[in-house]
Amino acid sequence: MAAHTKIVIFLSELRKSIRNLVLSLALCTLGIFFLAPQLLQLVQSHLAEKLYFFSVAGPFLAHVKLAFFAAVYVLMPWFTTVLWRALGKPFKVSRGQLFFFIFFTCLLFYAGTIFCFFVTLPFGINFLLGFSSEELKPVISVSRFVNFTTIFILAFGLIFELPIFMIFSVKVGVLKRNFYEKNRRFALLIIAVIAALLTPTPDIVNMLLMGGPLYLLYESGIIILKVLRIGKEEPGSTTQ
Repeated sequence: MAAHTKIVIFLSELRKSIRNLVLSLALCTLGIFFLAPQLLQLVQSHLAEKLYFFSVAGPFLAHVKLAFFAAVYVLMPWFTTVLWRALGKPFKVSRGQLFFFIFFTCLLFYAGTIFCFFVTLPFGINFLLGFSSEELKPVISVSRFVNFTTIFILAFGLIFELPIFMIFSVKVGVLKRNFYEKNRRFALLIIAVIAALLTPTPDIVNMLLMGGPLYLLYESGIIILKVLRIGKEEPGSTTQ
């Protein structure tokens, strides 16, 4: 099957669920909005400073953003199921394999967000605020703080998916295992670019906090491929 045909099938399958996903996301955001103050207190637990707002709509918009992020977080298993069913159609992935990919995608996503919330986020906040002094006091906007924390947490959940998509690409024959082994230099460059794009602030500390784990995940994907013997080269075969 040609690559163009596979893309068309994937998009066609994905389109079938878009309307329901958008509607569910909107309703879930509306429902969680009433819990947003408690969520803000939870997120703010890593911050020893007070939050401020600099516009009339600032607090309201911050609560909406937080509710939207929480809705995405709650609905992630459904998003994951829709994505993998759409991906599985053109590549003729079996139900058993789809369950494997869906389960571990959800597992890695939540593992990444939990790791970020309890390890990376507190470290990053404490490090960045460590430059304050008697003459330099932080005045943190609630809107920017919500943007910073939610994007950071969501981004970590997404980058933790790297090993499972590496396994998928080799399993369906899109790439060979030694493609990942031989292109570590390019992987480092791409990881640096991704870290720069996904981190909510452009400082080097946040880039390292995201880029470091992402490269470790890249290496772990290679190790998993070797352990599971996925994409093993046949004797005498050559790589293009």
